[in-house]
Amino acid sequence: MSIEIKAPSFPESVADGTIATWHKQPGQACKRDDLIVDIETDKVVMEVVAPADGSLSEIMAGEGSTVLSNEVIAMFVAGDVAAAAQAVTATEADAVALDASGPAVRKLLHENNLDASLVVGTGKGGRLLKEDVLNYLKNPSVVAPVSTAPVAAPVAAPVATEMPAPSTGPTHRTSRRVPMTRLRSTIAKRLVSAQNEAAMLTTYNEVDMSPIMALRKQYKTQFEKAHNGTRLGFMSFFVKAAAEALKRFPAVNASLDGNDMVYHAYQDISVAVSTDRGLVVPVLRDVEAMTLADIEKGIVGLATQAKAGKLTLEDMQGGTFTITNGGIFGSLLSTPILNAPQTAILGMHTIQERPVAENGQVVIRPMMYLALSYDHRMIDGKDAVQFLVTIKELLQDPARILLEI
Repeated sequence: MSIEIKAPSFPESVADGTIATWHKQPGQACKRDDLIVDIETDKVVMEVVAPADGSLSEIMAGEGSTVLSNEVIAMFVAGDVAAAAQAVTATEADAVALDASGPAVRKLLHENNLDASLVVGTGKGGRLLKEDVLNYLKNPSVVAPVSTAPVAAPVAAPVATEMPAPSTGPTHRTSRRVPMTRLRSTIAKRLVSAQNEAAMLTTYNEVDMSPIMALRKQYKTQFEKAHNGTRLGFMSFFVKAAAEALKRFPAVNASLDGNDMVYHAYQDISVAVSTDRGLVVPVLRDVEAMTLADIEKGIVGLATQAKAGKLTLEDMQGGTFTITNGGIFGSLLSTPILNAPQTAILGMHTIQERPVAENGQVVIRPMMYLALSYDHRMIDGKDAVQFLVTIKELLQDPARILLEI
């Protein structure tokens, strides 16, 4: 039975997607729910799985192709194909590799009246790349290897040869050109747009992390036991302090919609997560009602999903405020860029022991610089500074977070 494999239904905010990786090739056996293909959108990578036991019979959209919502991208044949997969001949395998190579390769072969079997494929699974065909046309003497029984070569008499003098200069100067992914391209456009469209300004402060570090040290073992292995980190304190400060300064918890200012009566905080594909900002929802343990569990869950490419569009949408932690990479001070349409973003940085004045004495304290970037069109400097000072005060006296004072 032949089944159409379609791209997922994209929401209104996503116009189309790009075929990222085909994990199965025509003729290759797969089981129900095996991953067939990854489709990358502007926000997340969506997975398409096998509808039944069987195999792909045809790929209609190669890697790099742009596809629309519910567009047919492949044909699938249901049934037991294990025996058929083992019986694929070399000729059929070559055809499969060529079929997956894309229209550019087929067009080039056709225009030059060239037999694909003569070209050595260097792509994944032996598929032909455009560069393979171009290289063959430049040097036709290089042909594809032919599988034959090994024959012992005659032993030639040793010939004295002159070894080339060792080179004193650099021997490897290579470059690699990689197309920008949709996610990376979208990140770039959003960051540039935020800088060009918003009246972005950044205010800085610093916080003494001694109280929170002492609290963690005292209760981390009990906390972990009480909450089934959940560890007490710094992020939960910052998220909780931000939620409390957002209640007091509604403009920081707002967003712009055209000429309208939208003030949110809830705190959905986006947490920046770095992945191999780029930076993503999944959302912790209703943070004001969450405990420290709930926040820690939520952050770990979102980070795990993000790094595995399992985030959904729902995980990414919304958010009234963003927190990003460059400190985990060693950043001492930076200026975070707004996550539009939000009006503010908090940047955390690395903890560093520094001399500070305390009661007329110079003491060494673990200090962290904080940065709040905000849209001056909606937030006055007074509110932005007081918001950041509020977060500082809550962190330096954590009991105030719990007492909401």
